[in-house]
Amino acid sequence: MQSIPPLNDPWMVAAFEGWNDAGDAASSVVDHLVEEWDAQVLAELDPEDYYDLQVTRPIVHPDEDGARVLHWPTPTLWHARPRSSERDVLLFKAPEPNFRWKHFCSTVLGLARLAGVTEVVTLGALLADTPHTRPVPVSGSTSDPTLAERLSLRPSSYVGPVGINAVLGEVASADGLPAISLWAAVPHYVAEPPCPKATLALLGSLEDAVGVPLPQGALEEMAQAWQHGADDLMAQDPEIAEYVSELEEEHTTDELPEASGDAIAREFERYLRRRNVDGGP
Repeated sequence: MQSIPPLNDPWMVAAFEGWNDAGDAASSVVDHLVEEWDAQVLAELDPEDYYDLQVTRPIVHPDEDGARVLHWPTPTLWHARPRSSERDVLLFKAPEPNFRWKHFCSTVLGLARLAGVTEVVTLGALLADTPHTRPVPVSGSTSDPTLAERLSLRPSSYVGPVGINAVLGEVASADGLPAISLWAAVPHYVAEPPCPKATLALLGSLEDAVGVPLPQGALEEMAQAWQHGADDLMAQDPEIAEYVSELEEEHTTDELPEASGDAIAREFERYLRRRNVDGGP
């Protein structure tokens, strides 16, 4: 672990590969921000403490020099100082652990506390009956009253099996650390990763949650290419085209939160934030 430098009011975003990450949409947000911000590794956790390595196996592949390198499923915490914000950011990504979830979450949040983190945002993605022709729905929840009022969020009403995202948020809240959960709904019939359209949607909701302009980089172009590919698939398969038409009828424009006045206002606020960062009036 690197020594933790003095940080300015840092927030943390966490995403987990596996069950919580349909289309790799959530983990790709962390990958994207690590690259865009040139984030530096701050800490790594020992994978043998948390993984069944016969289930989550290490991977070997050649490096730039052709040497074979073994890569372990290592939970990693990065630090970044975005030019667009006065706040520091910690970015955390890991495969969903197989063992000791409570200890795992306590360890991750202990690092966050040590760094002075004041807010935690977990990202997830699930498969859903939603048409790819519409904006990707993103739902958010929090149990913190202040965040709930500021972001117009509610406590989650979900009942059923949960992933490590929910446990991390629960442990954070119990420890007095405000936590937000954001989930993107990925169309299940085009769920082969990556899904940059869902990643871009999560990035936009994350920007709303923290009030900081986040770099889009090539994501918008990648999302458009993904959209064209999904459209081509629909055009070539009458059964998929019929199914998408049924989904569109079920999800009318009036029912879509992305078409509401609040959603339009949020999009305009994102535009203004990015324009100011880029030097516009």
